[in-house]
Amino acid sequence: MTNNSQLFPCGRIASMLSRREWLSRAGAGAGMLGLASLMAEQNLLAAPQADGASAPVTSLLPRVGHFPSQVKSVIWLFMEGAPSAVDMFDRKTELDKQDGRKTDIQAFFGNPGPLMKSPFSFKQYGECGQWVCDKYTNVARHVDKMAFIKSCFSESNDHVPAIYQINSGLPRPGFPTAGAWVTYGLGSENQNLPGYIVMGNTQGAKGGPHNWGSGFLPSTFQGTLFRSQGAPVLNLNRQPSITKEDQRAQLDLMAKLNDEHMRRHTDDAEFANRMQSFELAFRMQKEATEVVDLSRETKATQDLYGINDSRTKSYGSKCLMARRLVESGVRFVQVYSDGEWDAHNDLEENHTHHCAATDVPVAGLLSDLEERGLLDSTLVIWGGEFGRMPISQNGKGRDHNPKGFLQWMAGAGIKGGVSYGETDEIGYEAVENRVSVNDLHATILHLLGLDHERLTYFHNGRSYRLTDVAGKVIQEILA
Repeated sequence: MTNNSQLFPCGRIASMLSRREWLSRAGAGAGMLGLASLMAEQNLLAAPQADGASAPVTSLLPRVGHFPSQVKSVIWLFMEGAPSAVDMFDRKTELDKQDGRKTDIQAFFGNPGPLMKSPFSFKQYGECGQWVCDKYTNVARHVDKMAFIKSCFSESNDHVPAIYQINSGLPRPGFPTAGAWVTYGLGSENQNLPGYIVMGNTQGAKGGPHNWGSGFLPSTFQGTLFRSQGAPVLNLNRQPSITKEDQRAQLDLMAKLNDEHMRRHTDDAEFANRMQSFELAFRMQKEATEVVDLSRETKATQDLYGINDSRTKSYGSKCLMARRLVESGVRFVQVYSDGEWDAHNDLEENHTHHCAATDVPVAGLLSDLEERGLLDSTLVIWGGEFGRMPISQNGKGRDHNPKGFLQWMAGAGIKGGVSYGETDEIGYEAVENRVSVNDLHATILHLLGLDHERLTYFHNGRSYRLTDVAGKVIQEILA
């Protein structure tokens, strides 16, 4: 007969039990694991919160993080389409020297050419001496506030999965995005507005609503798409024939009926989310309309964001509204650029256009946040879903490059005027202090006072987190 100690780590304990006793105990334990899994799937267990306390899983009430942090909100300036680092912030002198040399680097989408130097000139700015191209001179004035992460890499060379990954950590749809995880962990300071707001690309973001979805997290934490002009949310306002008092009475009656339903169906978590959505929509009718009313701002402030210039009006309006939202207590705001930095055919024309549309608004946002004291509590992130190749494509363009790209962060918790990591001498591949998307997310959560390994949600039999099973905080860029 085989000794139990050869089969089980606890063989010595098992050998002291009869066979019947051992099977009874093991069976009871397996049953409890199954019961716990079923209860968790039906939201009958207390949800894990950032501070370890038991709180309603759908609550947007503010919660404390795992440790103190001065960062209260995030503004993510998402440059959809992927700007080229070597043409904006990461000057490569070797690329200038080797311009026209043929290489074995292959373009993902065909027509690879030789190495191509940047069509833009560069100048050093700030005490840190950061190189910035001549198309981003307003943003360049703020380099001493920024930490440049120059060695990012991701998994996909296609826009949609790459955008999914930069938002959710995984290059496929259906997983909670960073904004959803942050509001799940911390809630929001303003209960009359969503905790996570997105101002999208006027052409529509590739990949659609999955880019700001809550995945398997409760839908309370998904991003809400706002418009920068007119009604912020379609169909938000009540019909003129219905008074505020009548609408309140309707909601009160619905709440009474819904409470009765919840007493009979305690496992219907999505029903509870819908109830909260109705209440939030009612509270938003006044405050959301006010927060997008940019006419309340002075002409000087509007000029700061470029709202009175046709080239910068759209993105400037979104950046100004982002400031108004975080000032109102919204936790996470993502601001998509308009169009795409997708320069396959003519990089100079494409990047000149997008720099002109975003340079003044981004610089204005940083100046305005600083003047109002909000930069001390707001983390600002800038970047796209991947980078671009050092070789030419179709003559004067550049193809997608997930092997090496750049992001920068500024504001609360960031050590300004620093650079972290490097790509190789021509800007093709991250080689020094490589930074994964998981590392970026771990750093963002850390700046908000959240431990990326402890912010979890039980789903489908295991605990998930934004950083999956990887990620490390980039300590070198922290103040």
